[in-house]
Amino acid sequence: MILVSIYRNKDQDILSFTMEGHADYAPHGQDLVCAAATAVSFGTINAIEKLCGYEPEVTTHEDGGFLTLTVPGNLNDSIHQKTQWLLEGMVVSLASIEEGYSDYIKLTEHEGGATNA
Repeated sequence: MILVSIYRNKDQDILSFTMEGHADYAPHGQDLVCAAATAVSFGTINAIEKLCGYEPEVTTHEDGGFLTLTVPGNLNDSIHQKTQWLLEGMVVSLASIEEGYSDYIKLTEHEGGATNA
């Protein structure tokens, strides 16, 4: 199962997210749940880089199955807001995937920063 954790501050801004695990919906290379979650998350990272003009702190594992992004704390208000909109769009998209494939992906939200992000 893919576990997605969204970490927010008290104002509900997204501080970071972590995605780990494998969907195991279908054999490797045919797993549409994995492909969808990967496309949404990496598409969001690419959009932040292109549209907000900075590279967020991203960690992945070489063998796959793990991704984390941390939003820098030193962004100006405009870039911070753009980043939040892009991340909120990602959350909506991942929640839509979860709605249709809840046996393979789970999205949870937490207040406070990730312990490993």
